[in-house]
Amino acid sequence: MVNARDALTFGLPAPPGAASVGWQISSRPVPYESAVAAMEARVEAIAGGREEELVWLLEHPPLYTAGTSAAPEQLLDARFPVFETGRGGQMTYHGPGQRIAYVMLDLKRRGPDVRRFVASLEEWIIRSLAAFNVRGERREDRIGVWVRRPDKGDGYEDKIAALGIRVSRWVTLHGIAINVEPELAHFSGIVPCGVSERKYGVTSLADLGITATMTDLDIALRREFEPLFGPTRDYTVGRQANATPPTREPSSASVPSR
Repeated sequence: MVNARDALTFGLPAPPGAASVGWQISSRPVPYESAVAAMEARVEAIAGGREEELVWLLEHPPLYTAGTSAAPEQLLDARFPVFETGRGGQMTYHGPGQRIAYVMLDLKRRGPDVRRFVASLEEWIIRSLAAFNVRGERREDRIGVWVRRPDKGDGYEDKIAALGIRVSRWVTLHGIAINVEPELAHFSGIVPCGVSERKYGVTSLADLGITATMTDLDIALRREFEPLFGPTRDYTVGRQANATPPTREPSSASVPSR
């Protein structure tokens, strides 16, 4: 159960004098293609110095996404639209009741350390879950943030959160997904993140008996984000919602989902 990432330094604060990170929450499910187009446009503007960093919290309609490492056989039942995506990782499900946080930070200013950034995102999830008395843990041999399920049997664990990112010109795209109260049966249409062993499943706060709203989680996420990445400020939706997708940067890299 030991994980080498537990020994890393967590957090990538902005340099002194940097602007606060914009904090945007969409109240209605956002179509995946529209979200990715807006995110890519924002990242391009951040890289060009025209916009400030942003964390965007949202939900998607039911859908599956295939990361850069996804295999065709991981799609078991295409009951929802399937989108190929530039993030690292394999197949995952997004839908109502799952909080998505797209994290657009400039690592050129904060420190060009992708491994530390990924570990800090994991730590952000773990600290946020702790607010609900849920102990999330990393695993060296498996992706995601996991909770132990002794009620199901010896060695059983369920994934409650995933992350997958891409980096373009040292600005991050995509981010994390935490299960609050999604329809867990929808995960059965795929091999989630390539993990197929029977003793490793998927869970949510609701499945664990935790009564928490999306707003409750959002409050915890913002509170735990700031010690790791710095101050935030409310961001009002503007032209971003109708942004045109930019040309994909050739100098980008994807990082597998965790």
